[in-house]
Amino acid sequence: MTTTSSERPRTRSREGSGPRRAARPELDARERARLEQAFRAPRTRFLVGLPLAALFLVWSFVGAEFDFAKLGEGTVNMGEFLGRLFPPSWEKFDTIVALLIETLQMAIVGTVLGAVLSLVIAFGAASNIAPRWLYYPTRWIMNIIRSLPELVIALMFVSAVGLGPFAGILAMTIGSIGSIGKVFAEAMEAVDRGPVTAMQAVGASKRQLVQYGVLPQAAPLLVSYTLLLFEGNVRGATILGMVGAGGIGLELTTAMKMYDYGHLSAIVICIIVLVTVIDQASAIIRRKIT
Repeated sequence: MTTTSSERPRTRSREGSGPRRAARPELDARERARLEQAFRAPRTRFLVGLPLAALFLVWSFVGAEFDFAKLGEGTVNMGEFLGRLFPPSWEKFDTIVALLIETLQMAIVGTVLGAVLSLVIAFGAASNIAPRWLYYPTRWIMNIIRSLPELVIALMFVSAVGLGPFAGILAMTIGSIGSIGKVFAEAMEAVDRGPVTAMQAVGASKRQLVQYGVLPQAAPLLVSYTLLLFEGNVRGATILGMVGAGGIGLELTTAMKMYDYGHLSAIVICIIVLVTVIDQASAIIRRKIT
């Protein structure tokens, strides 16, 4: 039986492809050792660091006097306290709504002022934008502000400008510089260097680099962090009121001191509703911009 000429090339190509398909490059001993070391190093560090982390955690529990027995005993007291909160009393609902509106207004003004000032400070705290002589002092200033609790800052402004929401707004504004300013700076540092390098190659100025190379890339993160700042300021404004810095916090503290549990329960429920609505709205906006 003879084979036609049209079948021969097909047979040869099939036979010739066998050895090429079977041939696989082998790793030499050096590459294999390097890969094994790359996989072995993280596991070794984890096994060494795990006992140290456990020891550090135990040391923290002992130093903080954390007691599970006391927690179990306190659970009963917490249950009794929660039981006193029901039913809530809505007799002062108008007062609660007015103070919640004041709290929301404080958070809005504090967020806008804080975000603007934080953005200005962030230009000096971003290593890819600011020169060395400006970068380090700006970072130190933010560290100092961040180390002070907002309650302490609020007490300072209460003594300076008196009781009321103005002191709370100033406290939120200054506190935002330490926290959100650092996040803004890190968002600017995390941008893709490709467009910035291309603009530098064509002779763009520093302002053009920031305006067209850094800000457009960092804008979604900046907006998202600003919304997170607003959520935090709404919750923070309820605490600042406890030291006389306006908002619902003072009414909350008064209800606790007067053992007016029904009124206290109504305040807490209204705060939860307000914070939940703001959180959901912020989440929707963040999904739209990211």
